[in-house]
Amino acid sequence: MTSQVSSPAEQADEAVAGEQRKAAGAKDVRRLDRVIIRFAGDSGDGMQLTGDRFTSETASFGNDLSTLPNFPAEIRAPAGTLPGVSSFQLHFADHDILTPGDAPNVLVAMNPAALKANIGDLPRGAEVIVNTDEFTKRAMQKVGYETSPLEDGSLDGYHVHPVPLTTLTVEALKEFDLSRKEAERSKNMFALGLLSWMYHRPTEGTEKFLKSKFAKKPAIAAANITAFRAGWNFGETTEDFAVSYEVAPAATAFPPGVYRNISGNLALSYGLVAASRQADLPLYLGSYPITPASDILHELSKHKNFGVRTFQAEDEIAGIGAALGAAFGGSLAVTTTSGPGVALKSETIGLAVSLELPLLVVDIQRGGPSTGLPTKTEQADLLQAMYGRNGEAPVPVVAPRTPADCFDAALEAARIALTYRTPVFLLSDGYLANGSEPWRIPDIEELPDLRVQFAQGPNHTLDDGSEVFWPYKRDPQTLARPWAIPGTPGLEHRIGGIEKQDGTGNISYDPANHDFMVRTRQAKIDGIDVPDVEVDDPHEARTLVLGWGSTYGPITAAVRRLRRAGESVAQAHLRHLNPFPRNLGEVLERYDKVVIPEMNLGQLATLIRAKYLVDAHSYTQVNGMPFKAEQLAAALKEAIDG
Repeated sequence: MTSQVSSPAEQADEAVAGEQRKAAGAKDVRRLDRVIIRFAGDSGDGMQLTGDRFTSETASFGNDLSTLPNFPAEIRAPAGTLPGVSSFQLHFADHDILTPGDAPNVLVAMNPAALKANIGDLPRGAEVIVNTDEFTKRAMQKVGYETSPLEDGSLDGYHVHPVPLTTLTVEALKEFDLSRKEAERSKNMFALGLLSWMYHRPTEGTEKFLKSKFAKKPAIAAANITAFRAGWNFGETTEDFAVSYEVAPAATAFPPGVYRNISGNLALSYGLVAASRQADLPLYLGSYPITPASDILHELSKHKNFGVRTFQAEDEIAGIGAALGAAFGGSLAVTTTSGPGVALKSETIGLAVSLELPLLVVDIQRGGPSTGLPTKTEQADLLQAMYGRNGEAPVPVVAPRTPADCFDAALEAARIALTYRTPVFLLSDGYLANGSEPWRIPDIEELPDLRVQFAQGPNHTLDDGSEVFWPYKRDPQTLARPWAIPGTPGLEHRIGGIEKQDGTGNISYDPANHDFMVRTRQAKIDGIDVPDVEVDDPHEARTLVLGWGSTYGPITAAVRRLRRAGESVAQAHLRHLNPFPRNLGEVLERYDKVVIPEMNLGQLATLIRAKYLVDAHSYTQVNGMPFKAEQLAAALKEAIDG
């Protein structure tokens, strides 16, 4: 762990205070500037809940933080096996941080499988808290341990704390009328209490949460709270934990404002609700459950008071079909999915391109192909979003860069869809969706005005002087067609996927008209007004690192490491992937080398090479996990020196 630097006077004061605590029998308290903790156990051990509660208390304390939940792909993998390990990593600090951290300083392993699956990620000297009750001969053999790692010396490079978590939890709950199995379920709360003591986390919020979560089962609530307090008291009294740690609030990391901890999917959900209010349109979600996008459906279903309607369809095709119908009816329409669902929705997305209606297609990317890795992250849907439809069917593509940025990206996607009457892809991914960070709650005045003007009457005069409504008569600035609500008198018009005649919207098989309409739809997308890409280049570097989406945190952390080491490197990050920012070509020309890290096999690099004829160097990874900053820093150093 990294220690916070103190002045000589402060160090002397701390030494005196330490001696006073020892004399009084109190434990030593050490200051740290950052800590990375990973909770790991069976998928039924409550590791995600434990991590989430520790995160919530850390956020309320004022630390900057970043999280990485890691779920098993199977809903209930066999207990005690490596495929069934669930983990939650939290990086928190007294300063601005960008990633969940490369290597944990502390691992809480609830069983042998959790230890074996995660020990390789730990640096030497890390602390390992092990639930010794689960290290039975059978459990260890199940994951390939021939001898106990707690006794054979294989963990000598770590600070190991053997704790019988299960036994201690059952003992703490003996006053409750619970079976042993029921009592054992609270061992995650015992572990949470212990870690809360170690790092001086607040406790009131967790106890309030448990009372609320188990409000209908007060005995279960009381048992969990008792286990939580027992874990805290164990840390306070046991001799095995001689030191606790303080990580001060990140006072200088945040601009003034009201903050809360937020995950990417929650931020995206709030962004969609905010967009509908700013547009003064009802929000309609047509969706089918799919990991890792389902949380958006769950969240939006809670907000009927904001005019939100959610429809859980029978399949992906029905979900987007309903959403497109809602768009035709005048709603801010959304469909949510992941890569496999995008494939099923592709024909209807093409129909939305032809109809030129606003529709948000939210793709929370995961590992593929086919059903692939449902709970792992990837960025491999970019080319599918760009080109995965029959015919020339251009669609704008927007990508958030952090969990909190999903809120702003949703507003931006809605702006483009409503202004230009087009479906828009919003490409998040599993890392952003499930990860969390502090988010400053914006004031209403900061949000964009997204109100639209529906067609109210005729918009074209024929040669004979009669006034008619042409559904494909375009705004000269945006090339958007009018949006006419069904049932508006005099604005009846045809819809459907067959090619439209320019202006009238009548069915047309004329080759020249088809050529014109195809080029016009492309010109509309090419003409979308997006901000210029900003370049962070304080030292006039020769190498540019270009990223998109969730690689922002690891790239920025790697760039910071290199600059601290005296290297000169520039960084730019793309939110708009179609169309690209207008200044991107000029930016790329300024650098001798362009490196593009991606969690795919080089999809953005392919687009950059094709459009700008730049020999971009692609650095890729497709292992289901986000980049590590150290790994990226090494790759970028090699590119700079090469």
